[in-house]
Order: sequence, then structure tokens, then C-alpha cells
Amino acid sequence: MLVILRENVENLGITGDLVKVSDGYARNFLLPRKLVLIADEKNVATIEHNKRLLEKKRVAQMADSQALAKQLEQFSCTISRKVGDQDRLFGSVSATDIAAALKTGGYAVDKRMISLDAPIKALGVHTVTLKLQPEVSATLKVWVVKEE
Repeated sequence: MLVILRENVENLGITGDLVKVSDGYARNFLLPRKLVLIADEKNVATIEHNKRLLEKKRVAQMADSQALAKQLEQFSCTISRKVGDQDRLFGSVSATDIAAALKTGGYAVDKRMISLDAPIKALGVHTVTLKLQPEVSATLKVWVVKEE
């Protein structure tokens, strides 16, 4: 069955792609979740029009993300935590904590954009990567300090 993707589907394609899938996959998975449209002449014309609009929107989002990335490169946030013996944190600093610190700093960043290899469990300066778009990422310095 020939279908048009309405959303990005992992291992299948991106929005607006015309792909051939098995009938059962389309009928039982993709169509009920409204991820695809059946490819007929009317839907193909509609998707082509939407693709042009989507491309303009994507370019605008890319420019916004690059501007935000430049601002975040110069920004650093400070998070204070209680510490125990040998300056070890009682808990850890997670992506949620960093997102909250960025929000207080005036940046609206979703916690899913923050990429941590492992939760931060030590005092000091840590470099965190923010994935704003698939092609745009920024690095942020996070200072973890002792709570007074």
C-alpha cells in the first residue's frame, strides 16, 4: 500500500514522504494512529502544498534554535544541593533540575532536550549538551555548589 506520512515515523521516514508499506501495517498500525494518509491524487496534492508550508516553518524554527543556541553557549546556571561527607551530593542533579534552572534564567527548554550521560553526583562545573533540533545543539555550563 502506498501511503503519505503525516508525522515522522522512526525507521520509515519523515513528514510528507511517500512510502510503500504492507497492507496490514498500514491498516492496523499507521492508519488508526493517524500517522499516514492513503496516497491518492487529492492527498498527494495536499501534502505537496503542506510540504512547502512546513519547509518555511522548519527554516524559521532552525533560525530560532540557532539563536537560542548562541545565547545558551554564553549562559551558565548554578544549582545548589546539600552535600555530605567528602563533598558528595545526597541526591543528584537531573535534567529536570537543569530545565528548572534554565526556566528561572528566562529560557524555556524542555527537559527532553537536555542530554546527560549520567546524573550529576559531584560538586563542580559540568558541561551539558542541549539538543534543540536534530541539527542544532548547544553546550551549557552547570555549576553545582554546596547549599548553605
